[in-house]
Amino acid sequence: MQRSIRLVDLGVMRYGDALRLQRDTFEQVKAERLPDTLFLVEHPHVYTLGSQTDKRHLLYSPAELQARGIEVFEIERGGDITYHGYGQLVAYPILNLRHFYLDAHRYLRDLEETVIQTLKAFGVEGGRKTHPNPKKNYTGVWVGDEKICAIGVKFSSWTTMHGLALNVNVDLSYFAGIVPCGISEMGVTSLAKVLGGSAEMSRVKSEFARAFARVFQAEISKETLHGGRESDG
Repeated sequence: MQRSIRLVDLGVMRYGDALRLQRDTFEQVKAERLPDTLFLVEHPHVYTLGSQTDKRHLLYSPAELQARGIEVFEIERGGDITYHGYGQLVAYPILNLRHFYLDAHRYLRDLEETVIQTLKAFGVEGGRKTHPNPKKNYTGVWVGDEKICAIGVKFSSWTTMHGLALNVNVDLSYFAGIVPCGISEMGVTSLAKVLGGSAEMSRVKSEFARAFARVFQAEISKETLHGGRESDG
């Protein structure tokens, strides 16, 4: 049976509003009252602190945060601190994994693979990185020694929320206010930096949706906030 995922492009949305939408959708997908859902969004400047965050990894003072217009949220996903901002593609897959497979490790690798295939469409070689300490990991996607995509998720009753952030045309200077993902020994990069010029966000979204459909072996139905639909298998 063909799996089906509805894709909803939220455009630009404040993090708190998107978080409320995620949580409501998560409960409904878990209860099978809504289909598996993939949200795509850009956020105004925000730092999010996951469940493993060392508070010392937030480097800016409250006054600096206010001056720069950066919000801060402590949330329930795994991982450390990260940044979201304009020019960054954030994807929130809210999937009931009973429709796919019951394997959390595979899910993380599939998210990475989706990004790797998306980058490949732009001629960029992304990859995974292995931490020298086997008790730690470098979850996400890298170009050389610089991270281009951060991943942090939550699982409950085999349903997923939160997701990934792919740096497309994002202003990388905002990463100076944190120790990104708690990793001080590596840098961050963006698709624009690698390409030497900005990438069209609409094309990045399209390539990401196609890669997501391939990796998760699903048909993607694009849905507007007003309920319109179009299919993109």
